[in-house]
Amino acid sequence: MLTSRGRLIAWAGLVFIAALVSQQCSSKPAATTTAATPAAPSLDSSLAPTLSVKELMEHIIDPTSDWIFDAAVIDISKKGVTETKPLSDDDWLKVERGGYVLAESSNLLKIPRRMVPSEDEGKPHQPGEPADGLKAAALEAVQVAKARDLDGLFKVGDKVDKACEACHLEYWYPGDREAVLKDQNSKVTYDPPKKK
Repeated sequence: MLTSRGRLIAWAGLVFIAALVSQQCSSKPAATTTAATPAAPSLDSSLAPTLSVKELMEHIIDPTSDWIFDAAVIDISKKGVTETKPLSDDDWLKVERGGYVLAESSNLLKIPRRMVPSEDEGKPHQPGEPADGLKAAALEAVQVAKARDLDGLFKVGDKVDKACEACHLEYWYPGDREAVLKDQNSKVTYDPPKKK
């Protein structure tokens, strides 16, 4: 069941997508150009980014990724093993929606915008290819949710995490790449038991 905050985020994403589609449908045709000098895509000033990359991560991408990450969890503690998994159609629908919002958010990451809010020190930014990895993993999460594939959900959660980290290494903390990679290689992972 989506919380009111989750519904608000999903609704905001849908409104944004509808606005983009509406803008595209009402735009004037682009001027023709020669093959030697293709026109660079221009961004309508009414579609100027509202959020910095940091704010986009904090308010949309990070909370939405939890819809995938938190859907399938195996927690091993002194108290024993606790397994969380999607049980209802609503649980799977939340994963599916999370995949769609993350896929669309990867497009938002490609729009040139400041790294941090304007009141903080920052610079313009445009990720490109790392965001494509997020989009591919997010769309795979959609397919996993539609198939109700629990084993696939564990695997795709890992792919989403790796896609996020690839972008972080490139743009968020590039000077710490060696330390981050060392940390990744030292973590323990868990493979769920295979079905008999």
